[in-house]
Amino acid sequence: MVNSVRSKDGTLIAYDRIGAGPAVIYVGGATSYRAFDQAGAELAKLLSLRFTVFTYDRRGRGESGDTAPYAVEREVEDLDALIGVAGGNAHLLGESSGAVLALEAAARGLAVTKLACYEPPFIVDDGRAPMPANFVDQLDGLVAANRRGDAFKLFMTVAVGLPEEMAAGVQQDPMWPALEAITHTIAYDGRVMGDTQSGDPTALARFARVAVPTLVLAGSESPEYQRNAVAVLADVLPNAESATLEGQGHQFSPAVLAPVVEEFFALLSHGLGPVRQ
Repeated sequence: MVNSVRSKDGTLIAYDRIGAGPAVIYVGGATSYRAFDQAGAELAKLLSLRFTVFTYDRRGRGESGDTAPYAVEREVEDLDALIGVAGGNAHLLGESSGAVLALEAAARGLAVTKLACYEPPFIVDDGRAPMPANFVDQLDGLVAANRRGDAFKLFMTVAVGLPEEMAAGVQQDPMWPALEAITHTIAYDGRVMGDTQSGDPTALARFARVAVPTLVLAGSESPEYQRNAVAVLADVLPNAESATLEGQGHQFSPAVLAPVVEEFFALLSHGLGPVRQ
C-alpha cells in the first residue's frame, strides 16, 4: 500500500518513510522520483540510522497526483503536508533544483528546523551561459505539441549542457518511457528556479529571509560557476555554513554526502568549514 498525504489543493502526494528519530524530508531535483532515484533511496537508508527519513514523489511524478494549474506555491504546500505527517517540523535536504524548492519552503515560513542544500543550480556569473528567459515557455510548448522527446532534449542540452549528439539518443534509452511520463514537470523546476539562473547574483537576495541553520554544499569536481553559486548563496543566508565535498560533482555519492548531512542535522554546529571526504 502506498503511503500518501493530501496536499492543500487536494492532490495526493506519495511518500516512503524509513528509520526513527527526528524527521528529514529529502527533496529531489528535476526528473527525480522514488522509483527513479537510486541515490536518494541510498541516502535515505544511510540517514535512517539516526533519523526518520521521508522520500516522496513531487507532484506530477511517480505515484503522486498533478492537479492543474501548476504553481510553486502548490509544491510548498506539498512539503507542508509532509511536515504535518512528520510531526509538525522537519529538517529539509534538497539536491539541485530540489534544494531551491526547500529554500523556498523555508523562506515562506514552513516549520523547517534545519536545511541542507546540495548544489542548487543557480547561475550567478558569466561562467556559463544564462538560461534563456523563455526556457519554461519553450518546454511547455513542446509538451503541449506532444513533442516530449524534443522537450527533454532541450533540457539536456540547454540546462544540463550535454552535447546534442548525446542528448539525441535519450528516446532509445530503456528508461525513456519513465522519463517521458514526467517530462512536463521539468517546466515545474524551471518555475521553481525563477530568475536565479540569469547570471545576476542579486536574484538570490530573496533567500536572505531564510533564518534557519543551513548547510550549503558543493562538490570539488563541479564547474567553477556552480561552486561560485554556492558561495554566493552562503553569503546571502544569515545563518549558513558552507562545505566542499572532495571528489564530488553534481551527481553525489550518498556515502560521502550522508555523514556530512547527518553531523549537521544532529548538532547545532557552526564554523564547520570545508569538509573533505
